Amino acid sequence: MAPRCWRWWPWSAWPRTRLPPSESTQSFRQQFSTQEQTPQICVVGSGPAGFYTAQHLLKHHPRAHVDIYEKQLVPFGLVRFGVAPDHPEVKNVINTFTQTAHSDRCAFHGNVVVGRDVTVQELRDAYHAVVLSYGAEDHRGLEIPGEELPGVLSARAFVGWYNGLPENRKLAPDLSCDTAVVLGQGNVALDVARILLTPPEYLEKTDITAAALGALRQSQVKTVWIVGRRGPLQVAFTIKELREMIQLPGTRPILDPADFLGLQDRIKEVPRPRKRLMELLLRAAMEKPGVAEAARRASASRAWGLRFFRSPQQVLPSPDGRRAAGIRLAVTRLEGVGEAARAVPTGDVEDLPCGLVLSSIGYKSCPIDPSVPFDPKLGVIPNVEGRVVDVPGLYCSGWVKRGPTGVITTTMTDSFATGHILLQDLIAGLLPSGPRPGYAAIKALLGSRGVWPVSFSDWEKLDAEEVSRGQGAGKPREKLLDPQEMLWLLGH
Repeated sequence: MAPRCWRWWPWSAWPRTRLPPSESTQSFRQQFSTQEQTPQICVVGSGPAGFYTAQHLLKHHPRAHVDIYEKQLVPFGLVRFGVAPDHPEVKNVINTFTQTAHSDRCAFHGNVVVGRDVTVQELRDAYHAVVLSYGAEDHRGLEIPGEELPGVLSARAFVGWYNGLPENRKLAPDLSCDTAVVLGQGNVALDVARILLTPPEYLEKTDITAAALGALRQSQVKTVWIVGRRGPLQVAFTIKELREMIQLPGTRPILDPADFLGLQDRIKEVPRPRKRLMELLLRAAMEKPGVAEAARRASASRAWGLRFFRSPQQVLPSPDGRRAAGIRLAVTRLEGVGEAARAVPTGDVEDLPCGLVLSSIGYKSCPIDPSVPFDPKLGVIPNVEGRVVDVPGLYCSGWVKRGPTGVITTTMTDSFATGHILLQDLIAGLLPSGPRPGYAAIKALLGSRGVWPVSFSDWEKLDAEEVSRGQGAGKPREKLLDPQEMLWLLGH
């Protein structure tokens, strides 16, 4: 139900994009070395898709210049604003992106909202090619009665709140209730459940925002239910995140053995990663814990549980109608088999009391500019291998290209593939010939419109300020949350 959150792998384990034998890296560079033109290329979005696209272009063309535009004042997208604060190792990829940004053929321009401050057509006029890599910045709504009630939040906004996304800094979730329900069973759902239940002292030395840490210290949430429309075999989370939940200090799992009956036989033929995940779930649900684990669970003051075969039908209001007090769930059964199985309602319902509902049923991309085709049903820019349909010289990569699915290796490979296609088109003469002004033209436009772009060196000043503020509390950084304060610190 929910998109998988970012998982990061050591460099040695990452797949390398293989070019066809006739178009190896060396032959690409040889073909470009005979061309005098400096291609001016623009990438919109500075998350993983944007940086991996830029990295590929810079590596495989000896003279290409890449400008990366970003609506936030700071770079790195979901690496900064999506990865959980207790997963610092995942953020190490920022070091690689920083190397790319330090190239003398690459420039970062933050605080520029494409579609508002500058149009895509203006970018196309200034560059030989434009790549849209701006990700999925919205969430899928529940589309059920009561979802507008206070106490109902998107997991995306909750994640943005504790990770310091400026637009979510004033979210102020009410954590005074005993029970929270997370709708969705992907890695993002487990992330928000884990943050809600983790003892605050375990988060003190992370880059979680001071406001979020303060709110979590006062939290009264003791139980978190993680609800899915389908069964155990169809969960979208991965084994690392499940293991973290099972081992979470001060908590115990609530798993109904009846949900897992017959699962042992059904997993014999599933792929190995899914089989290992199911075996861990089965052990947690069915096996009697050892003495030490039983004692740990008995002393736990908090709990989390997985509820399967339940689909949200209505958020139930409190007696005064002023906030959420529960959720009505339709009981479902599966039609079909495996991961393709579909949940259909049985006609039965159950009410689950709760004071906080976090919807984690998926992210979605939004249209960026009227001149760019967009498929609202699929939430993607229509494209063929990254070439935007019917718009020559316009490309896309990442979630806006394929939808909010997959892990970091998927985005990396996908972005490299778009970069490869763009370079193929350059060789084939399908992109504009002759010089293009690139950022010089856009800088003039932005200046006339009162927009202050933020450079990568500006970001490094903000970075140093965040690190300095975090040192006193023993944190890696204390994130800046207010764009106006950031601009003030930069002298704007």
